[in-house]
Amino acid sequence: MKADRRITATVAIAAFVLISADGAAQDAGADLRFSTGFEYSTGKYGGTDDIEELYVPFTFRAGFDRIGFRLTAPWLRVTAPEDTIVTDAGAEPLPGDGATVTESGFGDIVGALTFYDLYVSDTGNFVVDVTGKIKFGTADELKGLGTGENDYTLQFDAYRFFDRLSLQGSAGYRLRGDPPGVGLNDVFLASVGGAYLASNNTMVGMYLDYREAAISGSDDIQELSGFASFRLGRAWRMELYAFTGLTDSSTDFGGGILFSTDLSQLRVSERQDY
Repeated sequence: MKADRRITATVAIAAFVLISADGAAQDAGADLRFSTGFEYSTGKYGGTDDIEELYVPFTFRAGFDRIGFRLTAPWLRVTAPEDTIVTDAGAEPLPGDGATVTESGFGDIVGALTFYDLYVSDTGNFVVDVTGKIKFGTADELKGLGTGENDYTLQFDAYRFFDRLSLQGSAGYRLRGDPPGVGLNDVFLASVGGAYLASNNTMVGMYLDYREAAISGSDDIQELSGFASFRLGRAWRMELYAFTGLTDSSTDFGGGILFSTDLSQLRVSERQDY
């Protein structure tokens, strides 16, 4: 993971490919996927009033052998005290202290580049990937939907594969851009968890995420999440997930649903229909 609960969908898909029986049958060409869904979360995040957020991501992924690209453009609807700032869409707002207002619009665009198999054990059951990510400050900072600044993250993900189980541990560091009048700390982030292939079409998993607080004096963020991922035919998958926070600065609770499609398989299915 990357201290981001929404990456569970990517982890589930990757684990399916690597440990399911038909994984070896994947084409050698580009792996193209699109996913979207919605997530609802609520919490005080160290403030005094509830902050409610609806998060709708639109994500395109492209994998080429040992390199993967990911681009996410989210839409947000945030109900919170005035002057609240969303530092990470769907993850970490800085509470304001004014009257409760609702703002909506597109959040920060996030791009990521992953190098797979930076290290592979002799048996191939243990691998390490590395990912660089940029959160572009494209959201409307006047609405509090973003900081208006870019963030940069570098993280390492280690996987250990068993027969029907994959374990994962991640560690990374995020360099924060500081918006005017707010000092945000650079933060360490980590995650540990795993996914189990319950059947050829179903995977379940659980993760514990940790991230240092962006504001000095606030509690670090700790969240526990669980998910179930289902294959819906040849080209589609659905994931249900829920999460809860373990500290005052974390979310109280939330959950969501994601739908993803393998675009190359979708094209094959469409051709077969004609």
